[in-house]
Amino acid sequence: MSEKGEVDLTGAKQNTGVWLVKVPKYLSQQWTKAPGRGEVGKIRICKKGTQGKPEVTFTLNEELTVIEGIEDKMVSTPREHPFTMQSVGGQMLAVFTETSSGQAEERSDGSNSGSGAKAGPDKIALEGVVVQRAECRPAVSANYMRLKRLQIEESSKPARLSQQLSKAVTTNYKPVANHAYNLEYERKKKEDGKRARADKQQVLDMLFSAFEKHQYYNIKDLVDITNQPVIYLKEILRNIGIYNVKGTHKNTWELKPEYRHYQGEEKTDT
Repeated sequence: MSEKGEVDLTGAKQNTGVWLVKVPKYLSQQWTKAPGRGEVGKIRICKKGTQGKPEVTFTLNEELTVIEGIEDKMVSTPREHPFTMQSVGGQMLAVFTETSSGQAEERSDGSNSGSGAKAGPDKIALEGVVVQRAECRPAVSANYMRLKRLQIEESSKPARLSQQLSKAVTTNYKPVANHAYNLEYERKKKEDGKRARADKQQVLDMLFSAFEKHQYYNIKDLVDITNQPVIYLKEILRNIGIYNVKGTHKNTWELKPEYRHYQGEEKTDT
């Protein structure tokens, strides 16, 4: 819809009458294959007598009768389609079209005027008022019956089929029994399970003894020194130590100021 909500009513002024026709799905699919979306067939209107109703027949172009993807060459789209005419009744029906009024603005050299340029608003136009309704039906023939049979067979096929392979498929992703990170996790878990928790005071003594030699340790070294589970060791370290998350000694532990006592030159390293 345009920004102002305006509708082009030229079709109403010209009193253009249009037909509203219902067509089979297979017929509309064949129409889309017409070269350049041009002519798809011809409509013949015959009137018998002065009072008789007109007989309307649509004939599909012969080149559009070929159905792609079907092995059976005996099956093709029917060409003759008679119309079943219906009255509009008390309804007021109209046909509208919606088209884009323009793309993003372009300069004379063909380049866009800017990255923020947008396409223009859509244009709504009245093409005409429906004066006749009809239903396009295929003429019953052997060709049409073959087409219907094929459609029923295709619709009844299962979406997935099992197939026996003569040899192993090597082009697809090959699963592994276990991934490397799972193996590493299991190894660490097993090692922690072997480590028995020692008395808290005994662990503290080992930690203080280690920190007398060096000021900074990563958790892996402290695990090796104390031979304690990581989770248990971290619980104790939180009470006596500080974990450095940045700086020169990032990802290392050191004692809190009240617990520090270093040997030699480590004493000046704060």
